[in-house]
Order: sequence, then C-alpha cells, then structure tokens
Amino acid sequence: MLKMFNLTCPVAGTDEAGRGCLAGPVTAAAVILPKNFKNNFLNDSKQTKLSDRKKLKEIIIREAISYGVAHVYMEEIDEINILNASILAMHRAIEQLGCEPEHIIVDGNKFKPYRNIVHDCIIKGDGKFLSIAAASILAKTARDEFMEKIHQEFPIYNWKQNKGYPTKEHRHAIMEFGSTPYHRKSFKLLPEQLKLPI
Repeated sequence: MLKMFNLTCPVAGTDEAGRGCLAGPVTAAAVILPKNFKNNFLNDSKQTKLSDRKKLKEIIIREAISYGVAHVYMEEIDEINILNASILAMHRAIEQLGCEPEHIIVDGNKFKPYRNIVHDCIIKGDGKFLSIAAASILAKTARDEFMEKIHQEFPIYNWKQNKGYPTKEHRHAIMEFGSTPYHRKSFKLLPEQLKLPI
C-alpha cells in the first residue's frame, strides 16, 4: 500500500511522463493531497490500466488540495536537453499550485531546488507515495491527451497508440516519411541501421 509522506506541512509530490519519447512534450504534474486521502487503486501510472487512469484523474482533480500540470515542448527539450526539460516541467507544475508547499517529493534521483523549498528525490517514488503516484497519473493522462490530439494531424505515426515512444512502428514511419515538427531533433530518431537517406 502506498503511503502519505508523514509531515505536518503541505507536501507536493511531482513526477513526469514522456521522457523517453521521440515525439511530443515532456509533461509533469505536481499534487498536494489531503492528509486523510485514501485510494486503493492509486499507483504508479505505468502499473495502472488506461480505464483506471481516467477514473483516477477525475478523483485526483476533485479531491486534491491543489494540482498543476505543465508541458515542456520539443524545441525547448532540444535546446536544454531532456533531463533539464523534465525538471523544468516539474518546476512549472509546482508553480501552478494554489498554495506553496513546504516540502517537495520527487520521483527519481534528479531535481534542482525550487525556491529553496526542501525536497527529497525518491527512486520509484510513484510506487511508494500517494502524492507522487497522483502526479504520475495527471502527467501521463495529460500527455496522452496531447499525443492523441496531434495524432489527428499526423496519423501515419500512430501516436494515438504509441504516444511518441520509440516503437518499431514509429521508427519505420520516421524512416518512410521523415520527421515532423513534433519530433525531438536532438534525439536519435532512428538506430544506425535505419538512418534516413540524405
């Protein structure tokens, strides 16, 4: 069972989605949950079925004390690199919170201080703490919605299904049709054996 972070001050959990994708933004969310919040289905978004993620999103939005969601888009990812973009997305999500947290808990092992607020990085935190799990659900659902929207513009890449991740189908579409403005130019879009002809 996931835990609440045992502090008296407001704690924000934050997580990102889409870090390993070839296309689309990296998306982060930050969530402050009530101390008495409980949900037996809330877990890391990667361990949660799509139908459950959608239901959980509604519960989190309804019951959270505050939440924020932010995208960092492809051009900025290419400019500052994906690690910095992921942290920037988390900072922007925290900025949206209606009340400033006194403590931030972060999924993973990399973060930069935000306004001198105490933070802890927690490996696999989305499977350990409710507020990080809630942030992972909001980040994942928001990013999936973005990818489904741009799928309409470029259906040949099947982003509705692969969400921009480097699947064989996605890479073959890049090889056949080239890249789009939604692709991250700083990423290796194709393995060496599938290079685009120049």
